[in-house]
Amino acid sequence: MNLLLQGHVAFITGAGSGIGRASAIKLAENGAKIALVDLHPENCKEVKKLVEEKGSEALVLEANVSSSDEMKKCYDNVIEKWGRLDIVFANAGINGVVAPIEDLSPEDWDLTISNNLRSTFLTIKYAIPHMKDSGGSVIITSSINGNRKFTGFGMSAYSTSKIGQTGFGKMAALELARYGIRVNIICPGGIETHIGENTWHEKEELKKIKIPINYPEGNHPLGHQSGKPEQVADLVLFLSSKQSNHITGTEIYIDGAESLL
Repeated sequence: MNLLLQGHVAFITGAGSGIGRASAIKLAENGAKIALVDLHPENCKEVKKLVEEKGSEALVLEANVSSSDEMKKCYDNVIEKWGRLDIVFANAGINGVVAPIEDLSPEDWDLTISNNLRSTFLTIKYAIPHMKDSGGSVIITSSINGNRKFTGFGMSAYSTSKIGQTGFGKMAALELARYGIRVNIICPGGIETHIGENTWHEKEELKKIKIPINYPEGNHPLGHQSGKPEQVADLVLFLSSKQSNHITGTEIYIDGAESLL
């Protein structure tokens, strides 16, 4: 059996559900040891069990990904346990408050930017010292929203954070190339996850800004349905492995052509 990631260590934020969960299992199937980072560690218990059933190891770490102290401590724990770091998947994020710009509070704006964009910066910043000697792969979960699609009415903070992740990822790719660290950005469309649970106060005021858009035959041309976390996990595996060893600074859309409509 050819395990693409035998002996590698992967660090995944938002690992307790959705894309993070599916990616943890997929990377473990291919030999990687997995650090499962989540604000709600109880969500990682089943993931840890599934990783171990694949014959690999898992470490559950509780952290607010927008906290510099907590993220640095997570990496210290990973290095103490396994002594190396090869793959970083900056995946955690929220939709946040959905509201027109004039009704969105500065505090709500800051919360979304902090959880999505600041967290990406911290996740990568504190990984660098542990990857400089041997290189590795960094993957950022951005979105089609803010990069190729702008019909998420009321999601100005979310879309701003997502296009910010793409710009930051490209800057990081250039800066870190000298160390053999690749940085790529995935842009999912509609994926069957629980991110809706991190969407707050979808305000009545949205009615005043929405522009009617209708796709009578659906908005997922390929497959006619939302994607599955496991499909994104296949992409994460590819970008984590040496099969993508000449790909960096690239955003990859995985949305069944949804954002091309």
